[in-house]
Amino acid sequence: MNYTITINSANTVEAISEYWSEEDYVNLLLKFNYPDAENAPKDTLEELLLMAITDYEPNEAAAIILEYKLADKINEGQISQISNDMLLDKISEEYPDISLHAPLFHINQLLYKAFNGKFPNAKATQINLSITPLDQAEEPDFTKENILRLLDKGLADSNLIKRLFSEQMAGSKPFPEAENIIWELEAINNRDYSILTSDYWLSKTDIVAGEFEGVLEQATDSVEMNSREL
Repeated sequence: MNYTITINSANTVEAISEYWSEEDYVNLLLKFNYPDAENAPKDTLEELLLMAITDYEPNEAAAIILEYKLADKINEGQISQISNDMLLDKISEEYPDISLHAPLFHINQLLYKAFNGKFPNAKATQINLSITPLDQAEEPDFTKENILRLLDKGLADSNLIKRLFSEQMAGSKPFPEAENIIWELEAINNRDYSILTSDYWLSKTDIVAGEFEGVLEQATDSVEMNSREL
């Protein structure tokens, strides 16, 4: 199927306020030994947490938040290592397991804000786009993989996704990594979509066309057939 893709907006963002819930703030305040956190006014929770965090050394604060958010995914040794590495590098871009890039970004930016720049400043990219099928009867339900493949012709050849996953972007190989490259995909309606990803994977300067055509090929069947032949 052929589609017209229109980029309505592309913005660099440093924090997604919706990521942290009121429950998260209260739980973290308790972990940072803030008294009576449950009864604090809701509109002051973030500010109180930022102050409570700075009562600790930066790496200690990082370890507490990492344990709270990621204890089911990384072990104690990894938490200790990451909490120190975060002060030096953008771990949310460099960590080998890309499924952790999104939560590491949100954790990093909370610490960056609390410690007034002692942590590197990571960035994300929010893109709003419209996808119009040239066959007006088509009403697809797009996946993250579909969205990335449709963006291919609108991105610079230097874009990291295109360089690392050229065959996947072309549709000749499955693209499971797309699930973690795009952090959030929201269907606003049956034409308009919003995506959130890391500036590391896709910055707004990577977008070289405001409107372009994209093609979705059903390549997975041929990939599976070739696998069975082998």
